[in-house]
Amino acid sequence: MRFHRLAAAAAVFLLASAGAQQPANPLDNIPEKIPFDIPYGAPISLERADAVLNAALGEARKHDWKLVCAVMDSGGQLVAFKRMDGAQLASIEIAQHKARASATFRRETKAFEAGIQGGNTYLVTLDGVIGSRGGIPLVDGGRLVGSIGCSGGTGSQDEVGAKAGVAALR
Repeated sequence: MRFHRLAAAAAVFLLASAGAQQPANPLDNIPEKIPFDIPYGAPISLERADAVLNAALGEARKHDWKLVCAVMDSGGQLVAFKRMDGAQLASIEIAQHKARASATFRRETKAFEAGIQGGNTYLVTLDGVIGSRGGIPLVDGGRLVGSIGCSGGTGSQDEVGAKAGVAALR
């Protein structure tokens, strides 16, 4: 009987110790400021959206990548879209999804990719998230005016195309 009480006390101690050693949930962290707090601006014009797309597709042509790229306005609505000859059909929706997520969440889709890979499964519960790089906000004068999303290559190729588009906005 004494052995059972001693074993039970040891088990309680081990369970309490194991619980104390568990790392804190990183989602419990309370930042000083809201992350990705870029104010929304006036929607990007068609002329500027075309310049962004042309730069992204120009970069893709340099590497012989077949990309699909979409530009959304500051509200996440499609402004301009281009699909290179031979680009995979699945990338039509993916490019738009990347651009929409980037505009509505005001951050690069690479942030979702990194979070999911880091074990933050909470991200997959949010409507409209896509955990793949290649969606980047378009910021002009400190305000979000739209976003670009590219798909069709690897995530890193999509990102290179999208960054070329972002650079054309400046």
